[in-house]
Amino acid sequence: MREEITEDLGESEVWDLRLYTAGQTPKSLAAIRNLRKICEEHLAGRYRIEVIDLIQHPQLARGDQILAVPTLVRKLPSPICRIIGDLSNTERVLVGLDLRHHSE
Repeated sequence: MREEITEDLGESEVWDLRLYTAGQTPKSLAAIRNLRKICEEHLAGRYRIEVIDLIQHPQLARGDQILAVPTLVRKLPSPICRIIGDLSNTERVLVGLDLRHHSE
């Protein structure tokens, strides 16, 4: 019985993701598109994406210590992690988000 509750909580866990971009560059647009695709395929109905354009809100980069764009920050579930790039390497993103373990 307890295991079922744990599984239910895991399935209902909401992932809080923040993507920092810089304008409407091809790399930024690709990152947004790739992130949405990955979330729909692996976290359907269990994620929130906040896209922050640092050209419009440069002060927000300091809070998450953003040094390059695009950068994806996983706020929840903890621990916080960051992935830099256009997120085109799906396998790398899944491993970075801890949705898939790296197989060697």
